Amino acid sequence: MREIISIHIGQAGIQVGNSCWELYCLEHGIQPDGMMPSETGSGKHVPRAIFVDLEPTVIDEVRAGTYRQLFHPEQLISGKEDAANNFARGHYTGKYSFCLVLLILCLKPMVDVCV
Repeated sequence: MREIISIHIGQAGIQVGNSCWELYCLEHGIQPDGMMPSETGSGKHVPRAIFVDLEPTVIDEVRAGTYRQLFHPEQLISGKEDAANNFARGHYTGKYSFCLVLLILCLKPMVDVCV
């Protein structure tokens, strides 16, 4: 499963993604801080997952949640304000483009290390 990168976009995507990673950790014995007892080296597992939203509230829940140490801060991308459930507002004000650029910048190093 090293070649899988999950991308969670928007409020629903982030909430579902956070729940999925909590379940993966429970199933595979990974602790909330990312430590995996059977892992070699540093023993820390960092998922290949990116969370993106124009509005920071939901991503802040991930940043402050039980599994906050699981994700690298660069994997949690958020803008300053939301698009108020209006695609055109988010797309044409440049907020959409800002998050898209950050997503690409964060995604490229992850893709480069996949075998």
